[in-house]
Amino acid sequence: MTAIAIPLMAEVHLLDVAGPAQVFGDAARLGADFSLHFVADGEAPLASAQGLPLAPATEWPELKPEDIILVPGGRAATLATAARLGEDSLGRLQNHYAVGGRVASVCSGAFSLGLAGLLDGRHCTTHHQLQNELALRFPQARVVSDVLFTEDEGILTSAGIASGIDLALHIVAQQEGPAMAARVARGMVMYTRRNGNAPQLSGILRHRAHLIDVVHLAQDLLDERFRERLQLAEIATAVGVSARTLSRAFGQAIGLTPLRYQQLLRLEEAQSLIQHGSTMQAAALAVGFDDGRMLRRLRARDAHDPRDTGVRSH
Repeated sequence: MTAIAIPLMAEVHLLDVAGPAQVFGDAARLGADFSLHFVADGEAPLASAQGLPLAPATEWPELKPEDIILVPGGRAATLATAARLGEDSLGRLQNHYAVGGRVASVCSGAFSLGLAGLLDGRHCTTHHQLQNELALRFPQARVVSDVLFTEDEGILTSAGIASGIDLALHIVAQQEGPAMAARVARGMVMYTRRNGNAPQLSGILRHRAHLIDVVHLAQDLLDERFRERLQLAEIATAVGVSARTLSRAFGQAIGLTPLRYQQLLRLEEAQSLIQHGSTMQAAALAVGFDDGRMLRRLRARDAHDPRDTGVRSH
């Protein structure tokens, strides 16, 4: 039985805790050998960042080298103000790693790993808004940008809040096999498991840093229906403008045409399917291309000049 100890602190983010906890809990209900333990240094209950009071145990379980301590993140405009573990829990992190145990973090939980001295010389990541600060605060750490999670000699770190789910599924796949991880993912209504090198900021998020409402409305439609054959006029009518106005607004807002944005979404989804075993042809058909030729051309083009998409080629 692998114990997953999750130390909590005041202002902890609920999803940082609940996402991985559901992964390991669901895996256990399906027969996997995981047990969950929620602990804290001080008196319970403590308040989460969202206001829900939590009542973790104040006594830690006896941990074996094969067990995992997973540190969630907390409210964090900056790392300097981030919720973090107390001295007792930091000492437990150090001791557990020293005897061969694994430690993991979600989002700003990487700050606690850094304070415990566990990031020096290790690849790691955190929320995209905190990565530069993490690198400055711990200059010996090898902070990796725009990935979902990293693993380096027993140190596992994940990026923004929901990526803790991806990291937990990765651990389940390692210990119980990909089939078990896939069953858990399906039960959580996740379309596919993503690997650690998947971009933290997908096209759906990367191109939303603007204030043009009509473009956001068009993106909403494309995000939902990117597999379909959508004509520019159809999209424009749906958002209440002319095709010419929509094209001009798209270019001003994100530097892409609506068609190129749709291709980006298709390409990212196809990349994920291929990474999980689909053939080029099957992935192309699944995302709306007629066959694999267009997908091959897009992958080749973005491998040569990825500047307008941010898509990684594999």
